[in-house]
Amino acid sequence: MYLLGYDIGSSSVKASLVEVATGKCAASAFYPPQEAPIASPQPGWAEQDPDAWWVYLKQATAAVLHQSQVAPGDIKAIGISYQMHGLVCVDKNGRPLRPSIIWCDSRAVPYGQRAFSKLGREWCLTHLLNSPGNFTAAKLAWVKNNEPEVYAKIKTIMLPGDYIAFRMTGEAATTVSGLSEGIFWDFVENAPSQRLLLALGLDASLLAPVVPTFGDQGALSAAAARELGLAAGTPVTYRAGDQPNNALSLNVLNPGEIASTAGTSGVVYGVIGQVTHDPLSRVNPFAHVNHTAADPRLGVLLCINGTGILNAWIRRQLMPEGFSYAAMNELAAQAPVGSDGVAILPFGNGAERMLENRDTGCSFHGVNFNRHGRAHLLRAAQEGIVFSFQYGIEIMEEMGLRIDCIHAGHANMFLSPIFRETLAGVSGATIELYDTNGSAGAARGAGIGAGIYHTPAEAFSKLERLALVEPSDREEYGAAYEQWKSYLKQ
Repeated sequence: MYLLGYDIGSSSVKASLVEVATGKCAASAFYPPQEAPIASPQPGWAEQDPDAWWVYLKQATAAVLHQSQVAPGDIKAIGISYQMHGLVCVDKNGRPLRPSIIWCDSRAVPYGQRAFSKLGREWCLTHLLNSPGNFTAAKLAWVKNNEPEVYAKIKTIMLPGDYIAFRMTGEAATTVSGLSEGIFWDFVENAPSQRLLLALGLDASLLAPVVPTFGDQGALSAAAARELGLAAGTPVTYRAGDQPNNALSLNVLNPGEIASTAGTSGVVYGVIGQVTHDPLSRVNPFAHVNHTAADPRLGVLLCINGTGILNAWIRRQLMPEGFSYAAMNELAAQAPVGSDGVAILPFGNGAERMLENRDTGCSFHGVNFNRHGRAHLLRAAQEGIVFSFQYGIEIMEEMGLRIDCIHAGHANMFLSPIFRETLAGVSGATIELYDTNGSAGAARGAGIGAGIYHTPAEAFSKLERLALVEPSDREEYGAAYEQWKSYLKQ
C-alpha cells in the first residue's frame, strides 16, 4: 500500500511515493529537469501557465511509477503541496483565463496598501493577522482593476494547489489554511472576510467552497486517471501551501516547534497555539495545517531573503574555482566562535520584511587587515545568516512562541556543522535534522487525511532523524549575537 505526494513549486513539480508499512520513500522524481520558466512581461511581474504544472505533474508521475513499478491500484491516497500566494482564475468551463500570478510577483502591492489604509492597521492585524500586502486577495484586485474583461469571466479563483486538485477531481475547493495565506480569512469571524472583499471590491462568490486540510477532497476522475496513469477513484485527501507542508513534513505541529529551511533564502516557521499577530507585521501568521477555531494552531512565517545566496556569493568572490562548500566549512571552522569580532549583515538580496521592508544591503563590520583572513569571513557569513534567523525568532517570541526544538531537512546550509551549531547555541533550541522533502510530506499528509494513519504521530513514527544538535557555548554565541545586533541597529 502506497501514498502519492506532489509538491507544485515554481521551479519544478516533485512527486514521491511513500510505502505505508515502512514509511520509506519508494520513488521520487521531479520535472522539468531544468528550472521551469517564469514569465515577466513587465518589471516586477512573475507568471506561470497553470496547465504547464499539469504537464510537469504527468511527467513526474510517470517517472515515479516507472522507478517503483508500483501498481496504480496500490496507491490509496494523494496529497498536494504547492507554492503559496498564487492566483489562478478559471472560467465556467474550468479553463484558466490568464497565466497564474505567482508568489514572487509584486504588481499588487498598491492594492494591498490601499486596503490596509482603508480598513485600518488595527482591524487588519486583529482580523486578518497580516496586512493585505501582496497576497492573493490583492492580486485578484489587480486583475479586476486592470483586466476587467478577465474578471468578468471568472467563475472561481484558486490557489495553485487548488487548481491541481481541480484538474484531478473536477471539484473546485480550497481550505481555511489556503484562504488565510491569501489573506481572505477572518480569524475573529472564523469565515471568509466580507469586509476585506468589500474593501477590495471583490465578489465573494468567486471563492471556492472550503474542505478540510486533511480529509475527503474528491476522487480522481476517470479522465484525469487516464492522463496520469493512476487508478480512477483514488481519493485526494490533503493539500497545503509549501511552508505549512514543509513543517508537516518535519513533524512540526505543536506550539514551540519550528521548521526551518536555508537555501538561497531562508525560512523560519514556528507554530503557536493562539490567534495573535505582530504589531509591526514583520512576520506572517497563517492558519497551520491542523488549525481549528477551537484549538488554534498558527504557523508564523519568517522569510529572510539573504541566506544561502550570501554563502554562494562569498564562495564565488573568495574561493578558487571548484572549492566545495564542505571545504569552506572546514576552513571556516579554523576561526573561533564570533569570528574574532568580524560580523556580516546578510541583507543583500532585497528588502527584508522583518526589518519593516527596509533594504539595508549587506555589510561587513569589524574587519582588521592585520588579523583577519578568509576563515573569519567565511565563518562570519554563516554566523550572520544564523543571527538574522535569531532576530526573527525573537519577534516570534514577542508573540508568545516558546522555542524548544527546530526541525530541518539535512540540506543546503543545514549541511554545515557551523551553521547548525551556531543556531542551536544562539537560540537555545535543539536542532533535529531529517531525511524528507515536501512531496514525501504531502504523501504522509494524504495518509492522515485518508485515515490510513490514525494520528500524525503514527504517520511520522518512521521518519528518519539523521542528526541531533544540542545547544552549547551559549555565552559565546550570545555575545557574538549582541555584537551583530549592535551593527544592525546602526
